[in-house]
Amino acid sequence: MLTTATSPQWQQIYNPTGHLWASTLLAAFPLVVLLVALVLFRLKAHLAALLAAAICFIVAIAFFHMPLHLAVLSTAFGAAYGTFPIFWIIFPVIFLYQLTVKAGRFGLLQGCITGITQDSRLQLLLIAFALGGFFEGAAGFGTPVAVCGTLLIGFGFKPIRAAGLTLLANTAPVALGGLGIPAIALAGVTGLSLHALTGIIATILTPFCVIIPFWLVWVFAGFTAMLEIWPAILVAGVAFAATQLLVARLHGPWLVDISAAVVTIAALLTLLHFWQPRRILNADCEDITDVPQADCRAESPEEARAVVLSAMLPWAILTAGVILWGLPSFSHWLDTFS
Repeated sequence: MLTTATSPQWQQIYNPTGHLWASTLLAAFPLVVLLVALVLFRLKAHLAALLAAAICFIVAIAFFHMPLHLAVLSTAFGAAYGTFPIFWIIFPVIFLYQLTVKAGRFGLLQGCITGITQDSRLQLLLIAFALGGFFEGAAGFGTPVAVCGTLLIGFGFKPIRAAGLTLLANTAPVALGGLGIPAIALAGVTGLSLHALTGIIATILTPFCVIIPFWLVWVFAGFTAMLEIWPAILVAGVAFAATQLLVARLHGPWLVDISAAVVTIAALLTLLHFWQPRRILNADCEDITDVPQADCRAESPEEARAVVLSAMLPWAILTAGVILWGLPSFSHWLDTFS
């Protein structure tokens, strides 16, 4: 129910046609327009979004009898919410990604991952699942596909396959992505406790966080190839699920995915230091008989550490900044200066 100071209350009508199926089709029509404009007519994203917003505006007024001034206010609020904080979260991460590409740091990151493992299945776990979870937690809204998909392409994955696998790996982290915006928005519109909602979401996601890495590698390389690296898959799934549940219950939605991703990456790196699969597969799931040494390992220990530090420093700074910003006490302290 929406109210204003100068107009009577307006009760939203959920079934204006008298038939649930017809009302559902009406409500879904703007989304259908958006998808058709993007997929079939290949309109640019901002044009497709503006078209869908206009259709939504008309449907709300003409069929759901929303007052004109409330429709205008709702549209303005949606545009503002899309800009702050959603766009404001995505823009710095994409900017940092482009900066690291231009500076050559992104190539160093690829070289370091190759130095950890040449196996495409393990690279998929590290990049699509673990690193993708980090980018989902830090920015969300397609950033994991843009960044991690590019990394996978650099390792020989076909573009469509890289995007699809990254989306599949992002199934669980997305529910608490973008510094917890889905949970925060849900708490805002329902009036329910944010902490309780976050804990429930994390509890529901826990088994899926364990299952998805197995599913991811199975889809990519097949069941037998999945079984060959089951220790790494299990470590990744359990580390992500346990950390996600713990942070969600003790802290809140802001740092759930980031914390889980960082712990997962650390757990995988520790495991891969002591264990590697007997078979090494490339991005086409073919056996690699001659495994070349990566640049990171060809250097002396001091030079190798310098390369790793140079590759990881931009993302370490981003992690530190996001963690600080995700602490409610820190953000409230910053608010005192405004």
